[in-house]
Amino acid sequence: METSPRQSFRLTDSPWFWGLAFSLMALVGIGLIGPKFDVRQRQIEGRFLGRERAAVERSRRAAGLPPIDLAEEARDRELAQPRRIVPLWTLATVAGLAAIGSGVLLYREWRSTR
Repeated sequence: METSPRQSFRLTDSPWFWGLAFSLMALVGIGLIGPKFDVRQRQIEGRFLGRERAAVERSRRAAGLPPIDLAEEARDRELAQPRRIVPLWTLATVAGLAAIGSGVLLYREWRSTR
């Protein structure tokens, strides 16, 4: 006796279920690692900005220009709000959109088999 596809809908057979599961786990992972990521990213970006300033200073010296006033530059940096070059919210947004899309398509597939 064969069962029709309408009667036997297995949730785990749907690729949308797995897309939803993985994207939700990505959101959980981003939420858990967020504070640690921020500290590490701040260190990496600080090193990058330091190397960038050193390269600018070397090129200014090679061109015979006067050096940059480091005290003034430090004051300007303190006044500026810290902004991450690579923000974590972009990954969270992509994972959230993937979860919403997978959830909607999983619901549509489930409703069509009922």
